[in-house]
Amino acid sequence: MSVSCGVECVVILGCLRWGWKRCTYIGSDDSATWPIATAEEFEPIPRVCRIILAVYEPDLRCPKFAPAGGYRLNPDWVIKRVTYEQTEGHAPPYIIYLDHDNREIVLAIRGLNLVKESDYKLLLDNRLGMQMFDGGYVHHGLLKSAIWVLNTESETLKRLWEENGREYKMVFAGHSLGSGVASLLSVIVANHGNKLGGIPRSLVRCYAVAPARCMSLNLAVKYADIIHSVVLQDDFLPRTPTPLEDIFKSIFCLPCLLFLVCLRDTFIPEGRKLRDPRRLYTPGRVYHIVERKFCRCGRFPPEVRTAIPVDGRFEHIVLSCNATSDHAIIWIEREAEKALESLKEHSTSTVTTPPKVQKLDRKLTLEKEHKDALERAVSLKIPHAVASSEEEASSSTEEGSSVPKSVDVDDTEPSSEKEKSFCKTARTNWNDIVEKLFKRDESGQLLLNRDISVTEK
Repeated sequence: MSVSCGVECVVILGCLRWGWKRCTYIGSDDSATWPIATAEEFEPIPRVCRIILAVYEPDLRCPKFAPAGGYRLNPDWVIKRVTYEQTEGHAPPYIIYLDHDNREIVLAIRGLNLVKESDYKLLLDNRLGMQMFDGGYVHHGLLKSAIWVLNTESETLKRLWEENGREYKMVFAGHSLGSGVASLLSVIVANHGNKLGGIPRSLVRCYAVAPARCMSLNLAVKYADIIHSVVLQDDFLPRTPTPLEDIFKSIFCLPCLLFLVCLRDTFIPEGRKLRDPRRLYTPGRVYHIVERKFCRCGRFPPEVRTAIPVDGRFEHIVLSCNATSDHAIIWIEREAEKALESLKEHSTSTVTTPPKVQKLDRKLTLEKEHKDALERAVSLKIPHAVASSEEEASSSTEEGSSVPKSVDVDDTEPSSEKEKSFCKTARTNWNDIVEKLFKRDESGQLLLNRDISVTEK
């Protein structure tokens, strides 16, 4: 009797301890060790949020949902506006905006529309491990939508880029569902720059606001130099490891679903999560806007933390009443603008001269952070992870290759043959190594080059 009572007490204490840890876990804990972002690198994000908000406006000259301070956009620079009727369910609505002030060509995609059946079909077009692309797994429906957008707008984007001296940046931006399409669109363009007139990877940028988990961890780290994800404090979507279709099947009981997901993932070892190549993650470098503290009421001046996390990349659901409100694009734009003003005040108060040297050092630090993240992914034995040296060698090989690459919707069909071919090409070409190290004699036997030189002497 005493033994059973002791076991019950241990179980109860364990459950209470787990419940206390889960209830006291707040969104700022995910980025507690990250460094603070600089004003220079965070400056485009509020502006991009306003461009995404402009997708919802039928006429920017007479806006109905303008944020505080207005959109600050030139309506004459809106090149194209695409609605649901024009996309025919292949993609969410989007606009193409030519920003001459910042020398950018922006394609902005809106988020999920809860009353549109086509958005749900796009989101539900996926199964765990259904689609491989570029050595990793991605969301099948979002990839298919990204390819449709590229095939539809490639000529327009190519023309705009060439007409403006082939110097403007190509920026893809999206919120929620649109963030997944924009992220995969940037990955395609980075690998198939010939579709847009040969644009280099260095001029491709993506801003995923309230991002959906759309690619495996090796891809999320690999493209951290061009994809920037923005998360507001407790946003549920970047932290939800369950397939997206499960979320929206249970949209009317989202708190219950989030609690069950939280309970399940608590007991899954970290190593098992990292070894699963099919598990999807938030893409690229992450900017986490933090504005609330534990057991403190109200919002505080927001601060922006940034990193390229490998392990612990928003793996824990936050049980918060703000988990859904922090997903709204209008709140993200508002807090991002406040955070940028705070970063500018901080930079002006500490720097008295033009920060030319400091800015260069920060750029080198960003590059080093990306290399360190790639090495970290390799050390954790993440499936299909590639070291920074191998990534640089492969990118230089692709740039020097004269064979054009094409993108077609048929290429998105999942197949085991593609996975096998990837595994073959990912390994070292042993035939080339043999030819370099060995020579065949007259009898056909392999001899080391060193042995051949000795026999000749």
